[in-house]
Amino acid sequence: MSELLPEPLADVLDAVPLDPIALESLQMRVEHWFLTEVLVWSTLGQLAVLAAALLLGRLAARPLREALVRAIARRRQPEQSLRRLTLLVAATAFPIVAVLLLWFAMAVAAGPDWPRLLISTAAHLLTAWIVIHIAAALIHNETLSRLVALFAFSVATLGILNLLEPVMAALDRLGLEIADVYISVLSVLKAMVLLAVLLWLATVISRILETRVQHAEGLTPSIQVLIGKLLKFALIAIAFVVTLRSIGIDLTAFAIFTGALGVGVGLGLQRTVSNLISGIILLMDRSIKPGDVIEIEETFGWVSSLGARYVSVTTRDGKEWLIPNEDLITTRVVNWSFTSDRLRLPLPFGVSYDSDVRKAMDLAVEAAREEPRVLEEPAPVCRVMAFGDSAVELELRLWIRDPVAGIVNVRSAVLLAMWDKFHAHDIRIPFPQRDLHIKDADDLVAALQGLRHERNERGRRKATSSALEP
Repeated sequence: MSELLPEPLADVLDAVPLDPIALESLQMRVEHWFLTEVLVWSTLGQLAVLAAALLLGRLAARPLREALVRAIARRRQPEQSLRRLTLLVAATAFPIVAVLLLWFAMAVAAGPDWPRLLISTAAHLLTAWIVIHIAAALIHNETLSRLVALFAFSVATLGILNLLEPVMAALDRLGLEIADVYISVLSVLKAMVLLAVLLWLATVISRILETRVQHAEGLTPSIQVLIGKLLKFALIAIAFVVTLRSIGIDLTAFAIFTGALGVGVGLGLQRTVSNLISGIILLMDRSIKPGDVIEIEETFGWVSSLGARYVSVTTRDGKEWLIPNEDLITTRVVNWSFTSDRLRLPLPFGVSYDSDVRKAMDLAVEAAREEPRVLEEPAPVCRVMAFGDSAVELELRLWIRDPVAGIVNVRSAVLLAMWDKFHAHDIRIPFPQRDLHIKDADDLVAALQGLRHERNERGRRKATSSALEP
């Protein structure tokens, strides 16, 4: 036997004492297993089914992948989660089709009780790999992704060892009875998995429907947000109801918890429920909607989104303030674009008394008309407001239509244009001046002379002491 092996391995075998009888017995057992377990029609049939499933999966994967890519490409703005899931399914089309064919073969073989151990092992392993691959791509939380992978691997291992059904039966026997409802560990695990899948589906479907609603014509932004939130709440509620019904819980049993729930809402969830109701009121009365420019206390910006508990307000410096819905109901809010998106900007300024006031007013109106964002109708006007202590006080009034694009930038551009025009036409902008009138100048002159004499004497003494120093 050592003559057939490579020289280094033959040397090792020659150095180790071996029992020829034991080796011959092992060889006979291996040959017997190979002849009775491998080279039999049942195993060869399973290998043929496995090869056929892989071949058909390979042939069907390419057209399926192309169809999925074309379907997602035809959508103008596909939802991100749906797009990612579709591309992921397209990338794993070959193993998905193959595992579906293997499970179908197992179902067919289960009827006449044909041997299917090899097909079952391959199907469980391939299913576990697909679940782990998809979970790793879709779930960004590393801990949750590992839990899903561990669950899939455990189910696959139990299925390969034919221990899945006994373990499920044992978990089903572990439980307790609550209000004539038997809740087992198995039912809880099934409910958790079902709830996770349904919540994910509800989130994806709600986002798709919200995208469609946002592109629907004839609906105001607040109605679009309201419909989207109601659809999301309804889908989540359906997911919970289906999960509870799946484990045999009668929903009428929750009627006894209504009083306790009311006390809990009154004590601990008062602000939360208040924000939820306030959000629904804001969406229904359309007082604040996405895109509005609002001012509340020290916050000025535009509404970027309306949530169930808060409103997101983005300021010009990039800060995003999350303001509770209740504050928008109970606090005075300035909505700069409630009934109209037009906004009037007052620009106060002053010119000196020796300047041409009418010319300054014309130049101010001309500077406003040169700014592209200033509306032609209503036209900008300039008014004399008062005669101040140091200047003739004027005010330029102009209108813009897009306060979301900024207010300070328009004001700055117009003021800079006014500055250039005033300098070109010798229009002076004064600064505060005061005239001092002295009633009795003799005492002031005497005091100034005394201070001058004292300063001179101090300088003379300093020069003398410096000259006497060695």
